[in-house]
Amino acid sequence: MTPGWRRERAARDEEFAAFVAAATPRLRRTAYLMCRDWHLAQDLTQLTLAKMYASWHRIWRTANLEAYSRRVLMNAVFDQRKRRSGTEVVLAELPDRPGHPAQSAELHVTLMQALATLPVRDQAIVVLRHWEDHSVETVAEILNVSSSVVKMQSMRALGRLRELLGEDFARQ
Repeated sequence: MTPGWRRERAARDEEFAAFVAAATPRLRRTAYLMCRDWHLAQDLTQLTLAKMYASWHRIWRTANLEAYSRRVLMNAVFDQRKRRSGTEVVLAELPDRPGHPAQSAELHVTLMQALATLPVRDQAIVVLRHWEDHSVETVAEILNVSSSVVKMQSMRALGRLRELLGEDFARQ
């Protein structure tokens, strides 16, 4: 091994560590929105980062790392959903507390439950378009579908959420 190779590898590892520090909160939050389980979200985030590290030598200077990480994460979410038993149900139960929970907590739970009723690809589109505020083209690229598919599924998913939550829900 030559000293130049070692320096290049050290530089790549430093870049990866910086990427991990910057991207982990975003990836974990997106994974949580997709699965509603912080532990599973952490596992999916770690899986995403491990897959990225395995190909880091190819992508670290050439790829759009944020878009690449989102695509790897979404693929991990889709794969996890395929593997998970149809009888397994993931629920986040709130602990029993005296008094009434804050309205924001109720809103959060209501939105998460409504989001959970959507098919996984529709969840991904809603999360990427409306939570992470990505363009239609970016979401299409991440999910490897056409822009028209993103627009159509987004419209249908939002319509389904309006049906579940009621038209007045958004005005609250």
